[in-house]
Amino acid sequence: MTSYFCPDCGTRRPVDSAPWCCPDCRGPWDLEFNASRIAVESLPGRVNSLWRYEEALPLATPAVSFGEGRTPLVPLTGTVSAKLDFLMPTLSFKDRGAVMLAELARRLQPRRVVADSSGNAGTAVAAYCARAGLDCTVYVPEATSVKKVEQIRAHGARLVLVPGDREATARAARAAADEPGTFYASHVYNPYFLHGTKTYVYELWEDLGGALPDAIVVPVGNGTLLLGAALAIGELLAQGLITERPALVAVQAEAVSPLAAAFHAGAEDLLDGPPAPGPTLAEGIAIPRPPRARQILRAVRETGGTFLTVTEDQIRAAQLDLAARGLFVESTGVACWAAAGARSEGTAVVPLCGAGLKTGLAPRP
Repeated sequence: MTSYFCPDCGTRRPVDSAPWCCPDCRGPWDLEFNASRIAVESLPGRVNSLWRYEEALPLATPAVSFGEGRTPLVPLTGTVSAKLDFLMPTLSFKDRGAVMLAELARRLQPRRVVADSSGNAGTAVAAYCARAGLDCTVYVPEATSVKKVEQIRAHGARLVLVPGDREATARAARAAADEPGTFYASHVYNPYFLHGTKTYVYELWEDLGGALPDAIVVPVGNGTLLLGAALAIGELLAQGLITERPALVAVQAEAVSPLAAAFHAGAEDLLDGPPAPGPTLAEGIAIPRPPRARQILRAVRETGGTFLTVTEDQIRAAQLDLAARGLFVESTGVACWAAAGARSEGTAVVPLCGAGLKTGLAPRP
């Protein structure tokens, strides 16, 4: 294990003794870690999971793996392909980061693990903690999909239903995380999660024969997939395995789009007094104040990317369209297809992040 550092104030702490956030400014941690060059010639003989990219990961030889990763990449149009990340052990892309958090917690041996989520991250953390034999408590908003709540409970985690929105849930979990002997398995504050989600791009690079598409389109709430993608792109560039950055195209629901508003206003951080968030089918990205907002905005700008927003009607239509193509994806997971399905310039990949069985079909208004 290496050290955490705070990108905002520069504070550093050893991973095995650090609090869950920067003690000086309460911001999220980044990780002091330099990926080594992937031994391309040895990839064909390696394990068929995200752990095949061992040189790029801050943990090795995991005891908690379910064989996650290496999800299919399938064409949807002549220019747009989809990566089927809903075909993960817990049916969402969050397994990529949750396995890293659970493996880290297994090594640190806390008294208990705490997580907060709109559903999928909590489910993934609960499953991997079960695999690791760790006591786990998951906080979710009381309006979370019944199917996701059932899945979390089925994995043996204690479930705390929090009145109010996603922000209220996060506050409750963070209060619990301050208790001694607690490991906060935060997919937002703990950078090990980002080093798991970055394998999404390593897989794209391998599946596309050592290249990346012109654009990588990702849904953004707290930005964990986008920031992981940015990490991987930077590492592949540094290793000489790609020669230019693909554009990162971030997608938000129009009803909850604080990052899109800040981006198009030219701001470096969230705007003061943004419009009150409205209800959205894309519950997994309905985050009014993401803690890593500055990093997300910077990552998109550095790649020449942009932010797109989608309406609730577009989300409904995209879910039905994908289902008609044989892919049943939850409403949050179709946001990128809603935004990029008509794309005709350059090549793009969209993630299908969660299985439709988690939420069912989006209801008509």
